[in-house]
Amino acid sequence: MEKVDYIIVGDGYAGVFFAHQLIKNNKSFVMFSEGRKSASQVSAGIINPVVLKKFTTFWKAQEQISFLKDSLKEMENYTGKNYLIDAPIHRIFHDENEQKLWLKKSENSELVNFLDKNFDHIEVVKNDFNTGKVNQSARLDVSGFFTGLFDFFENGSKLIKEKFDYAKINAEDSTYNNIQFGKIIFCEGMGVKENPFFSDILVNANKGHHIKVKLSEPLPQNITIKKKHFLFPVGKDLYFYGGTYDREQLHSHVDDSAVEQLVDGLSAFYPYDFEVKEVSFGFRPTVKDRRPIIGKHPEHSNIFVFNGLGARGILNGCYFSKVLYDFAENDSPLPSEVNMERFIN
Repeated sequence: MEKVDYIIVGDGYAGVFFAHQLIKNNKSFVMFSEGRKSASQVSAGIINPVVLKKFTTFWKAQEQISFLKDSLKEMENYTGKNYLIDAPIHRIFHDENEQKLWLKKSENSELVNFLDKNFDHIEVVKNDFNTGKVNQSARLDVSGFFTGLFDFFENGSKLIKEKFDYAKINAEDSTYNNIQFGKIIFCEGMGVKENPFFSDILVNANKGHHIKVKLSEPLPQNITIKKKHFLFPVGKDLYFYGGTYDREQLHSHVDDSAVEQLVDGLSAFYPYDFEVKEVSFGFRPTVKDRRPIIGKHPEHSNIFVFNGLGARGILNGCYFSKVLYDFAENDSPLPSEVNMERFIN
C-alpha cells in the first residue's frame, strides 16, 4: 500500500499552492486531477492589490502580493521557470473626477504603494483622460503555470488523473483505495457541492466568461489594460478580454449575452476591428464575505477543506495555503476571518 502524508483533491490554485507548501516542507502527497480545466485554469491570472471600481484595497493585500512573489521564486527552483509576468495594470479613467479620486486615494496609507501618481497615455485605445498604473500589479502565465506544475507532479508520480471517489474513503483507517494517507485536503471549488463531507459549506458559483480576440491593431506587450474588464496579449497574436460576473445564469454552456457584453465592452475603448476567436467560461467559488473558507471536518480530524477563493484565486490560494498548512500540521489557530466555523450560529 502506498503511503503519503497528504491527498489533495482538486487541481486549481488552492490545490497547487498547497502542494507547494508540502514540497517546501518535504511532505509526500498525491493530487487527484480529473483532467478538466478548472475555473483557475481558464482564469485571467490577474495579480492586483486594488479594487479598481472604487480605488480601494482589501484585507492583507500587501502581505499577499509579497508572499506570492516569494512563492513563485521558490517554485522556480524546481520547475525551472518563474511564471510571473511583469505587466502592470493601467486603469482607463472615465473622466476627470476619477483622476482626482485616484490622486486623493493615493495619499491613503493603505494605497500609497499601489496607486501611481503619474498618469500615462496608451496609444491605440481610447483613453482621453489617461490611465492610472497599479504598482506591484502583474499577471501570472496561467497556462505555463499549470502545465509546468502538473509536469513536475507527474514526473514525481504525484498526479493521479482520475475522478476522486468519496465512497472509497475510510476515514477511520486513513485509507483511500490502496493509499494510506495522513490527511486529505479538499480543494475542489464548486465541485465541493458533490462532496459528502463539506457539501454544506457556504460557497456560491459566480460564472465568468472571457473571450480571446485577434486585434487589427496590436497593443503594447508589457501592460494590462483595464476599463470594465481586462485586456492583455496572450501570444499567437491573440488577446484575452474578460471576465464577466454572473450569479444567475449558471448553466454549463456559453451565454450569448455574456459574449455580447464583452464585445460591447471592448468596442467601447478599442476603436479598430477585432475578431472573436475563442470563448471560455468557469465557475468561481465565492463567499459572502469574500474571504476563503478553511476548516477541519467536525468528526474526522484528518479531513480538511480549502475553498472559496473567489476572483482573487491566485493571491488567496497562495497566501492561505500557508495558513492551512500551519493549521493542518501544527494545529496553529486559524484567523477567524477564514475559519469555516465563522458561519456557524
